[in-house]
Amino acid sequence: MIVHESRNSAFRRPFGAAETGTEVYLAAEKAGAEDMTLRLHPFTGEDTLLPMVSEGGGRFSVTVTLPETPCVLWYSFRTGDDETCVWQITVYKKAAVPDWWKDGVVYQIFPDRFYNSGAPKTGVPATRVRRNWGEEPFWDEAQMNGLWNNDYFGGDLKGIAEKLPYIAKLGVTAIYLNPIFEAHSNHRYDTGDYEKIDPMLGDTEDLKYLCNQAKKLGIGVILDGVFSHTGRDSKYFNYYGHYPTVGAYNSPDSPYYSWYQFGKDRDDYKSWWGIRLLPEIREEEPSYRDYICGENGILRRWMRCGISGWRLDVADELPDVFLDDLRRAVKSEDPDAIIIGEVWEDATTKFGFDHRRTYLLGKGLDSVMNYPFKNSVLDFVKGKPAQQAANEILSICEHYPAPAINTALNFLSTHDTERALTVIADEPANGRGREWQSGRSVTGEAYEEGMLRLRMAYAIIYTLPGVPCLYYGDEIGMQGYRDPFNRAFFCWDSHEERLRPVLAQLAQLRHSCEAFRTGELRVLRAEDGILHYQRIGKTETAEIIVNRSEHIIVEPLASGKHTEVNPMGFTIVVEENGHNHNHSYYDIQ
Repeated sequence: MIVHESRNSAFRRPFGAAETGTEVYLAAEKAGAEDMTLRLHPFTGEDTLLPMVSEGGGRFSVTVTLPETPCVLWYSFRTGDDETCVWQITVYKKAAVPDWWKDGVVYQIFPDRFYNSGAPKTGVPATRVRRNWGEEPFWDEAQMNGLWNNDYFGGDLKGIAEKLPYIAKLGVTAIYLNPIFEAHSNHRYDTGDYEKIDPMLGDTEDLKYLCNQAKKLGIGVILDGVFSHTGRDSKYFNYYGHYPTVGAYNSPDSPYYSWYQFGKDRDDYKSWWGIRLLPEIREEEPSYRDYICGENGILRRWMRCGISGWRLDVADELPDVFLDDLRRAVKSEDPDAIIIGEVWEDATTKFGFDHRRTYLLGKGLDSVMNYPFKNSVLDFVKGKPAQQAANEILSICEHYPAPAINTALNFLSTHDTERALTVIADEPANGRGREWQSGRSVTGEAYEEGMLRLRMAYAIIYTLPGVPCLYYGDEIGMQGYRDPFNRAFFCWDSHEERLRPVLAQLAQLRHSCEAFRTGELRVLRAEDGILHYQRIGKTETAEIIVNRSEHIIVEPLASGKHTEVNPMGFTIVVEENGHNHNHSYYDIQ
């Protein structure tokens, strides 16, 4: 059998993704082999066979000069009739990423459910149902009276501004807001007018005020850009005739007609994932690209209000030509602005628009939402062996370029997923509907154990490569299955105080120790319920030991010291490189 360990520097260096034009050393071993060949498998074009040099004892090596064009390469080794499986090298062009983001901690807010300032809501359609803070979101069609997602709790931009001191105490440096533009649902992914703030949330001056006040506390504001589709009820499509404009549905002479795809008649239009309320956009259309990405387009318009970047909804469904225009617009307006894309899988192997996606290869996105980390961490704290979790985490680190992995958005909950505490402590829904999910919450011993596991999970998320993101309410143990239960009101009178100081201290560790921001990840032990890894920086090295077991462990550190880790707890030790000096020590009981 041919042996190659892609994460071992004796077989491959440097580790992981590599820049264009650089060299990568590759080696493999097979007892008794007289020769060996490296096979490079580009996604397009012919395979390349490279003879390898014998280093003796059945070991062979070759140094490969990577192409000057960003791409993803696969490679394998062959000797005689024996050939290995395939490994990946992500070849990327180095691009600057915002330093402030790498240093950060993000707080995600679903605006309608965070805090209601009590400011008057003017210009709001009568179809919107006003709810009392504390009620369960509508989940049954009969409750919605035929209008889905039409119940509003009144959270607004002024309310977020009022709660900035609370957010700042958590060590947050960026707020990521779900969509705030005018729309006709409480989630606002059905944009009605990109040029207006939804009247339930406030107006342009409220956004400017929020951005200004946030920046005084060292916090940037990130907006959610929904550019793959609009609402059917929008000034651009105007299905219901609610807008004074001539929409694409109204006439082929509409200035927006070319944005959409119609078939035999106007009711035969392409919609996002078949959802008729969301007609799909042709992002390649020049007039649409100019409207969004032009000199005075939507991106720049809102950046001039003080926002610090964009999170792109379904970024893997946006074509490269649109993402290239978007990046030029955003970075021209503010080189330090961040662009994060929603991608649910390994973003280096995504395929779309008839080719392998290139958005992490030095153009397009700065990075992506890190769903693979979320899945691995939650599965681990629930009971999956540490070996499996470590392998999944290292796989992403191996495939992502360093600028992308250090800026990836790491999280445990979002508006699209079940709350982390529900995943950890409650029964899986297993396809059961909203009637079963309604009103469910764990209490007693299940809740107490769930909170311990949630703390372990956030300790990992805050110390892995990437930027940690806290979904509003996770810090007070909010629960809920998927939409709408994961988008409930924030319980401001909650008495759950245990997790907030932990998260604040984890944030402070990130801010004070450079190893957590750009340090190399090295797994020292991954065995059953024990996960022990290092983040190795230029001046400091941090060790994180997570103990999911039910007994105290005494774990050796790389420095030769030992530390105790409590059951269902974690320990973090930070030492200055070369001095074995204990710079910081943190333990959860």
